[in-house]
Amino acid sequence: MKKILSIMLLGMTIFTFAFSHPAIAATPSGAKIFSANCASCHAGGRNLVQAQKTLKKEALEKFNMNSPEAIISQVTNGKNAMPSFKGRLKTEQIEDVAAYVLGQAEKDWK
Repeated sequence: MKKILSIMLLGMTIFTFAFSHPAIAATPSGAKIFSANCASCHAGGRNLVQAQKTLKKEALEKFNMNSPEAIISQVTNGKNAMPSFKGRLKTEQIEDVAAYVLGQAEKDWK
């Protein structure tokens, strides 16, 4: 019985890690890059162009933007009123911004 439970636990652990989002660690440069490139429209997690599409946790979840991949894609490619930052920011900088946004959303931008 212990062997079966151990195998089930191992399987659940592998499944969890295989299908979870990779962790992107927030870096101090993420805040600096956000401040220089994003804060003019998104200060404090707000959205000055489309008020309902904030960077608050609830809005990120509602609009399926609550993953590093989604934010990286949005920042890289732009969409609607948001410009593309491809060519303006390096891939690593965009990843840092995504980590910063998700981290701030978890703290309710405080």
